[in-house]
Amino acid sequence: MTDSNFRVTEDALGEVTHFDNAPNWIYEVDNPYLHGAYAPTMDEIAADGLEVTGELPADLYGAYFRNGPNMIHKPPGHYHPFDGDGMVHAVYFRDGKASYKNSYVETNARILEREEGKAIWPGVMERFNYSLPEFPIKDNCNTDVTLFAGKLMPTWYNAGIPYKMDPLSLENMGEFDLPGRARRNKMSAHNRVDWNTGEMLFMDYGDEAPFMTYGVANPDGSLRQEVEIELPGPRLPHDLGFSTNYTILHDLPFFHDMDVLRKHGRRVVDFHKEIPARFGIIPRYGASQDIRWFECEPCFILHVSNCWEDGDWVVMDGSRSTNPKPRVDTDCGELTHMMAYMVNQANNYRWQFNLKTGEVREHNIDDLNTEFNKTNQLFHGVQSKFAYHQRIPTWAEGARTLQFSALVKYNNETGQYTKWDYGEGVFGSEVAFAPVKGATTHGDEDDGYLINMVIDSNTWKSEALVFDAKDITQGPIARVTLPHRVPAGFHCSWGRGEIIYA
Repeated sequence: MTDSNFRVTEDALGEVTHFDNAPNWIYEVDNPYLHGAYAPTMDEIAADGLEVTGELPADLYGAYFRNGPNMIHKPPGHYHPFDGDGMVHAVYFRDGKASYKNSYVETNARILEREEGKAIWPGVMERFNYSLPEFPIKDNCNTDVTLFAGKLMPTWYNAGIPYKMDPLSLENMGEFDLPGRARRNKMSAHNRVDWNTGEMLFMDYGDEAPFMTYGVANPDGSLRQEVEIELPGPRLPHDLGFSTNYTILHDLPFFHDMDVLRKHGRRVVDFHKEIPARFGIIPRYGASQDIRWFECEPCFILHVSNCWEDGDWVVMDGSRSTNPKPRVDTDCGELTHMMAYMVNQANNYRWQFNLKTGEVREHNIDDLNTEFNKTNQLFHGVQSKFAYHQRIPTWAEGARTLQFSALVKYNNETGQYTKWDYGEGVFGSEVAFAPVKGATTHGDEDDGYLINMVIDSNTWKSEALVFDAKDITQGPIARVTLPHRVPAGFHCSWGRGEIIYA
């Protein structure tokens, strides 16, 4: 199955393209995040024996899962990529062969909107509607996808209800519940699974006190503990990190004004550069009073690469932004605010916290504009040096959110990197690290493969690329032709074959 397409018009932000597997209503909406590489795909398909250029390694064993927005119904107001219904795409690797499946995430909101035949919830740019069930904007579960306790767990950026899917069939299985939680069943977009213990470390946040909770789930999917974390007010943390014995929580100066939300029903997020960034280090199974806060230079962090302990120090690597809401030089009318918010400006960075003296050290690892950083999950929580980022062209270079131009492999000990460009008009996505079959932490940290999906705007075809993580400069060692166009999306994860094929 392949896409036919033809150009229908152009706008100030680029070409608008018609696809046979996109909803017709998108051509009635002048929004750059509903066209081209972002155009939603409506088809849910399964295909085996995919065409491979090159050769898939025999020890590539598992599945690449990626989540992203695929809006079903015409939005009632301005569309933002965070509004699109969640869709999980999966590429399975086994015995040198590849297959593909994709499925919408059957959220409670999607089910109700399907029954009504239209969009019900407003988008994040619209006035919140607190009369609607569960959330004043739609919890669409379109942001991340994690393999935990034998199930896929898609999550939403705004701390919503986690759902579960079968990792092989992508069958939807309802809400992912942790019985015994004191608060409602909500989690942030990014929760961390420790592959070495099987535990999941998670957090939740909201507009009412307690503004954050932190918890640990057992490998069998039961709740071990959950504690309240005191914050000065509502925050919008996106990620957390963990070492062997500690979890690192974020209180960052990029948040909304509750008075504006209460009075006008809109969430307006601003960067408060006069307020320090704070990082709370809590023992993995610690109580609320055990957390220690460290102040750093004002910044916002979307994604953590890895954390570990080094004597009295806790080290955290990640991508840091000192301008999370930059101005853009294009007048997009009422969409200008969204376009500014969706510009990624970040670079590879390191923080160090001394648990004995309280000292903080922080510095750039590099100044290249990169984000969507991933590492070998076997080494999460222990000292590592490699991180795999996406190169994000600047606004001046003509790029838009999620239109990544290159894969970057960092050695965070030296700050040096290698890079592979996807090519003119080809947009990459976040990579997952796939350890070789049977790998452990006793082997080389980069002994494995990097998997991601790309969309080629020259042909509007999509591929899954397989890189040798030891040397990305040689380009993909295998290219898997996907059976249909896969739109730009958000986050991915790797499911080890030892788990999903068991």
